[in-house]
Amino acid sequence: MNKSILPFAIAATLMLSTSDARSHGDETKASTSKHQATSLASILAAKPDKVKARYKARHPQKTMEFFGLKPGMTVVEALPGGGWYSKVLLPYLGSKGQLIGADYAVDMYPKFGFFDKKTLEEKKTWVKDWTTEAEGWRKNSSANVSAFQFGSMPETLSGKADAVVFIRALHNLARFEKDGGYLTAALKDAYQSLKPGGTVGIVQHMAPESSSDEWADGSRGYLKKSFLIAQMEKTGFEFVASSDINLNPKDQPTEKDIVWRLPPTYATSGKDPELKKQYMAVGESNRMTLTFRKPE
Repeated sequence: MNKSILPFAIAATLMLSTSDARSHGDETKASTSKHQATSLASILAAKPDKVKARYKARHPQKTMEFFGLKPGMTVVEALPGGGWYSKVLLPYLGSKGQLIGADYAVDMYPKFGFFDKKTLEEKKTWVKDWTTEAEGWRKNSSANVSAFQFGSMPETLSGKADAVVFIRALHNLARFEKDGGYLTAALKDAYQSLKPGGTVGIVQHMAPESSSDEWADGSRGYLKKSFLIAQMEKTGFEFVASSDINLNPKDQPTEKDIVWRLPPTYATSGKDPELKKQYMAVGESNRMTLTFRKPE
């Protein structure tokens, strides 16, 4: 080969090698992304019909993908309850992942006014009890589990989480904010638990912006989008994005309404077939879906 063109030949070879490597990397990323999506889809497809009946309103796959949840992550799930989302997250996060349940503070529950003494007493051992129950939902390839209650997060969890999710869990915290600072405490724990750059994903019954602050204080289940963004930014989070995944424009509440009038609760229409039929036609609540980020 002519020595004068040798450097150009070498440069061309390097460029082709780099291009091939990038192409291979892109293919690998695409393959991994597709595998994750398939895995999540298969997990959801395997659920009982009673669970799948809620997919139309909850859109779990699109919601989790919007939140950026991926296998191997450490995720804090607020108010996990009986595990509707937990039972999806455990196998999806996988053996390298961690699911951390976070319940309301023990002293917040009496403020609801309708829990019996037995239930209130059980809340004192919730961390141990829920963790034990969640262990029963796990399989060999599932994420590890642990738990805490807002306002008393262990220091060992600081900076450990990749994501925190509040799925229909913020209205009660806001409802009792003036009587104990529960929303402030929960958001502080969320911030503290996250790694720099970590994500908060929120799904919440959305009040019309035109409604009064008194009505949209969480006690009716609804919160304003502007209120939540302000609270998150006050805590130190950066607003990232909003999605229409869980919007339902048929839900147009007045200030006489509560969110639990709608399915699946039908709290105000259980004995009125015609009214129940109307609410059934509306469907589940209109929900905002938001993501926030802890600055790096």
